[in-house]
Amino acid sequence: MVGSVIVYEGKIIGEGWHKKSGEPHAEVNAVRSVKDKSLLKKATIYVSLEPCSHFGKTPPCCDLIIANEIPNVVVGTVDPNEKVAGKGILKLIEAGANVTVGVLEEECNKLNKRFFTFHQKKRPYIILKWAESQDGFLAPEKVSDQERKPIWITNQYSRQLVHKWRTEEQAILTGTQTVVDDNPKLNARDWSGNNPARVIIDRNNRINPDSFVFDDSVKTIVFVSENIKSSTENTQFEIIDFSKNIMPQILEVLYQNQIQSIIIEGGRQTLQSFIDENLWDEARIFKGKLNFNNGTKAPIISGKISNTTNIKGDELIQIKNHD
Repeated sequence: MVGSVIVYEGKIIGEGWHKKSGEPHAEVNAVRSVKDKSLLKKATIYVSLEPCSHFGKTPPCCDLIIANEIPNVVVGTVDPNEKVAGKGILKLIEAGANVTVGVLEEECNKLNKRFFTFHQKKRPYIILKWAESQDGFLAPEKVSDQERKPIWITNQYSRQLVHKWRTEEQAILTGTQTVVDDNPKLNARDWSGNNPARVIIDRNNRINPDSFVFDDSVKTIVFVSENIKSSTENTQFEIIDFSKNIMPQILEVLYQNQIQSIIIEGGRQTLQSFIDENLWDEARIFKGKLNFNNGTKAPIISGKISNTTNIKGDELIQIKNHD
């Protein structure tokens, strides 16, 4: 997510933002929006992320700035992508531009925390999410003939917010037991937007083939110990070694699939595994009004509480990782 503003004599004469991968970058849209192009030679261009210097899906933005002889360039933060990583700034300086770097840097980094995590840590930005009862349980004690459907702890407004979050991230992950017990769709049916890719852990191929997660409606990655099912157009099976730590293996596959962010909505074991391995960036925890008295205990987590919100009686606690 990149924005750009062009200023001449204290007035904005152009602005633009990067709308979608493969489409023109912020700088291109900003330059195009300037009515009197002759003013560019006396202007300052502000951009939240370092202008690219390589040919990707679009031409280098550095070349555009240089070609239009924009003399002053203000950059919010350096691009962590190894294809750029300072090369754009250097190219502009060598072309004679006056370049300032690091203006509102923290805010610019926060805006693209997913992108930065992906390139710097070689893994997606990880959001843990769960709902727990007032007395700290994820689910009540299971009844043997229980129908395959979720037991709701939160109200409809909290659930709608979760669906909004799903449209904002690239993938959603859950474990075997959650799919076996609840048969979730893992989509964003209560909000308008893109459905995330689904990531499922199914070590022993226990999930029923008729489950919603196998409906082939969106990209789905299933981690198994052996592949006994055939991949389809949207569903791929990935074999990993469950005798070793599976978290790094899963994250490596997600990195190779260019997934920059993921919500973990698994059961206690899945969530606690990410916590124990310190492989998480933020947690979003709902506390409902119900008391279960017994059942599946909620994960144990520590971190810095960044925000608490009341949603029609539900409490939403947001926690950031110490790291």
